[in-house]
Amino acid sequence: MALGQQKKSFFGRMSERIVDAILSRPAIDEEFMEELEEILITSDIGLDTTMKITERLRDDIKSLGISDPDGVKQQIKKIIEDLIDKGENHKISGKTPLIILMVGGNGGGKITTIGKMAHMFKQNGKSVMLAAADTFRAAAGEQLSLWGERAGVSVVRHQEGADPSAVIFDAIQSAKAKSADVLICDTAGRLQTKKNLMAELEKMNKVISREYPEAARETLLVLDASTGKNAVSQAKEFGETTGITGIVITKLDGTAKGGIAVTISDEFGIPVKFIGTGEKMDDLKEFDPAEFAGGIFDE
Repeated sequence: MALGQQKKSFFGRMSERIVDAILSRPAIDEEFMEELEEILITSDIGLDTTMKITERLRDDIKSLGISDPDGVKQQIKKIIEDLIDKGENHKISGKTPLIILMVGGNGGGKITTIGKMAHMFKQNGKSVMLAAADTFRAAAGEQLSLWGERAGVSVVRHQEGADPSAVIFDAIQSAKAKSADVLICDTAGRLQTKKNLMAELEKMNKVISREYPEAARETLLVLDASTGKNAVSQAKEFGETTGITGIVITKLDGTAKGGIAVTISDEFGIPVKFIGTGEKMDDLKEFDPAEFAGGIFDE
């Protein structure tokens, strides 16, 4: 998929609808603002964030004297970029050793993302190991092992049903022995209850802190862009208990609307670190706020 097609797919038809709304009116009036609100909300941008965008646009149009369609387009892009730009926090930690705990619901593309991330680190000259700590879901360890083979990295796994924290423990010892730069840990996406899941994640974090206190840490929440409001709910639930340092948004491959990135960045203040745009090994991109905002108008 070409870069221009990727950027356009981030927001589906939002860009065309905004342009049509601007060009169909002789003036940027309140009727346009109401239509813009509807376009943003149906592109998976939450209500509160939508109100921030339109209220600031109203103020900017008055204070900056914006009257032409191109000026309005550029200002919408700038407002969205300001909402999602978290500066250096968008970058994954460059320190080593680094332990990355991957969290998120089942079906969100967590294992696929881990495989792509392992490949990316290897391409950047880092030695990488994976830990298959989702021992509750049948075939999770096998799937991670297959991605490990594709990426050319070793995977520490136990039998199905084993203690996930024991997997983390063994993976840390192996990573230390091999002086691995990066250890990426898969975790369960669902247990019997939310309480059980969060307790399991807390236990893993304690093992990491005890066994490898000198390692840099990242906790990345993987969200499926096509799930819309459900992704926002996951961000809220995991964010309350796991100390998330970044978001990976997956399945921005032509059908997802992408506004979810704006909502989560604004409402939770969590930086988006990567976006997944397809199934191939190289289909993981570091998040660039300016490029993403430019994708609204395919720029």
